[in-house]
Amino acid sequence: MRTFTKTLLCLSLALGASAGIAQTKLRAWNIHPDGYPVTEAMKSFAEQVGKATQNRYQIEIFSNGSLGDQPKAVQMLKSGEIDLAEFSSGPLSDAVPGIKVLNLPFLFTDSAHMFRHLDGKLGERFAANLKSAGFVVLGWYDGGGRSFYCAKPINTLKDLSGANIRVQQSEIYIEMVKLMDAKPVALPFKDVLGALQEGKVDCAENNMPSYESTGHYKVAKNVFVTNHVVSAEALVVSTKLWDKLSTEDKAAFSAAGQKSATLMRALWTNRVATALELTTKQGSTFVKPRDVSPMVRRMSPLYGKYMADPTTREELLTIIAK
Repeated sequence: MRTFTKTLLCLSLALGASAGIAQTKLRAWNIHPDGYPVTEAMKSFAEQVGKATQNRYQIEIFSNGSLGDQPKAVQMLKSGEIDLAEFSSGPLSDAVPGIKVLNLPFLFTDSAHMFRHLDGKLGERFAANLKSAGFVVLGWYDGGGRSFYCAKPINTLKDLSGANIRVQQSEIYIEMVKLMDAKPVALPFKDVLGALQEGKVDCAENNMPSYESTGHYKVAKNVFVTNHVVSAEALVVSTKLWDKLSTEDKAAFSAAGQKSATLMRALWTNRVATALELTTKQGSTFVKPRDVSPMVRRMSPLYGKYMADPTTREELLTIIAK
């Protein structure tokens, strides 16, 4: 009996040691602060993965772009320096040209319109293309409607003429601003507040939660509510990690990703309302153009370019048709 007990004890210790060895720590990147919908959804994802895999996979969230800006993080994910990340569609489009259509201005009317496509066959096609480029999509997140905010009053499209406007490093955003007779200034997200304070840029463009959470509203109090881009974002895992996962673990990661996307979208809706209320109380003014058709017409060269490109034509036609 004593020998049997001793054997069981040794076996238990051996199994415990094996479990310890099997634990894998993963690094997940995002550009937003704690409390932001993206960060909270990623925390939920990490918790669900931990539970589903009996803590064999432990995910540490690196927020606030602490490991680098988005273009750098894209390269880090592809090289395996980080394992998971949440990216906007802008940086991802450099890796997969077809994704560029998601950044076209005035393409989607709102987030519901966008997710009707991303949660369907078009989203599956984008995900397949991203996977071939090194990114496995675990969930589509909501980047919301983007508008311009400036340190000077902006009441019409003409008021943007000649303005220095910060944009992310994306071909479409740069071309869009040029077509508005303004000057695009590509800067890392973390540098925007300083650029506004120092007068290096007159305006920036982003969604309302980003406008509020970064403190940009303290400097740029004039918001021109164009919702010119309804932006898609994605929670992705590197193919380097994905290919190492077992079938069961892949299912756990996928399920956790979908749940986190559902959570993020709900958190996002609430955060938009909160951001609007807070910035209004702090003196921000919101001007909505009566008619966006003059802005849309200016985008004709941009649409013509991507309609002529075989890598983006099919995706663009799919969206416009519905």
